[in-house]
Amino acid sequence: MDPLYKQRGFLPATDPLRNFEPDSPLAMLDELGRDLPSLLYDPHFRDYARSLNIPPWTPPHDESKTLGTLRLYYVRLGFLASAYINQVGQTPANVLPRNIAVPLCQACQSLDRPPILSYDGYALYNWKRFDPAGPIALGNLDTLQNFVHLYDEHWFILVHVEIEGIAAEIFSAIDDACRAIAENDAAGVNEALSAMGRAVWRQVDVLRRIPEHMDPALYFKAFRPYIRFFEHVYYEGVETAPLDYRGETGAQSSIMPTLVAFLQIPHEASLLTNHLAEMRNFMPAEHRRLIAEIEHSPNVRPLAERLIYNDLLEAIAAFREVHLGWAEEYIHKRVEDPRGTGGTPYMRWLSQLIDETRAHKL
Repeated sequence: MDPLYKQRGFLPATDPLRNFEPDSPLAMLDELGRDLPSLLYDPHFRDYARSLNIPPWTPPHDESKTLGTLRLYYVRLGFLASAYINQVGQTPANVLPRNIAVPLCQACQSLDRPPILSYDGYALYNWKRFDPAGPIALGNLDTLQNFVHLYDEHWFILVHVEIEGIAAEIFSAIDDACRAIAENDAAGVNEALSAMGRAVWRQVDVLRRIPEHMDPALYFKAFRPYIRFFEHVYYEGVETAPLDYRGETGAQSSIMPTLVAFLQIPHEASLLTNHLAEMRNFMPAEHRRLIAEIEHSPNVRPLAERLIYNDLLEAIAAFREVHLGWAEEYIHKRVEDPRGTGGTPYMRWLSQLIDETRAHKL
């Protein structure tokens, strides 16, 4: 396992790039990103967007900034594409114009990911610290890009950023547990499982903070539509057939799949498991590889102490339960279409995950 995972979780190795160089042709994307929430109030926004001359991404002279600039380019173009297709107050568009589609697809091909804004662009690469020496935690974070002029959207994103940062402790514990299993060290295994459980319970506490600064009505009407899936969208200049892509969703976070893989939690084969497997396609390629690696970890159960192991599983179930509760409060009460932003019947599926996690207890 790359040691960086034990320091940063699934967040980038260094804090996301905030802006392009002022003399770069790409600097216009920073201005566009800043103005996007205001531009979206204009019913003629799409006309303006089609007129934009978007420069293609090119590697910077400083190779150490290559990945950071590529990710920022993807964030700017991903937001623009989702804003264009799903502009609030307008009928969803079914054609992404060439000037947006071509550079977005080229950048996403370089990142080995589908050409739509996903969880990585919406959260993992979309934050900054006020105090660079301070923690990656609420109160010291802000976003780089938004769809709307509401702190509710900032808060929604930043809650997930802190949760992702805590995942570093989970990776340290997984690494410790694997070493302890190799040495048949039951005490070491259970110490690692305890640390893992404490980290997940901290993530549960952070997730519970969603209502502090996120109003359900504002979430549902103002910015949730922008992270919706693309359905039968033509990418002009790229594909001649319409494409479907999953929208941004927490199911694209790699944390829970990592825990499921390490603990070997069985989930019955169903549309749910097919969906979760598909969600991996929207994760960063390096995260997909790490989950695949962890799936081959030795079985921790034979050396696990029942209370410690079960507390960890209960923490995972509680995290999913809080998520289910927010899905009910923020979405299900307000919508006739039972699909989430990823395009799935989330209520039934989340309940199934919770039940199967608890069923795996010792």
